[in-house]
Amino acid sequence: MCSAVLSVRIRRGLREEAERLGVNIREVVEKALEEEVKRVKMGMLRKLFEEALKSMNISVEDWVMAVRESRLER
Repeated sequence: MCSAVLSVRIRRGLREEAERLGVNIREVVEKALEEEVKRVKMGMLRKLFEEALKSMNISVEDWVMAVRESRLER
């Protein structure tokens, strides 16, 4: 797996406290960044679905109900 170097400035006291407490800063930053990327992607996907449903003249509720009915038919 390739990695990249990221440089970020934080308050010195925060860094010192994190190190004193044994916090793995790299893991925390990486996890937070992964979660934010996921959140942004989900927002983009939600917007895409909403636009698609508008163009199909169907409400979100109707679409959800149709998907549920389709799953029950299996």
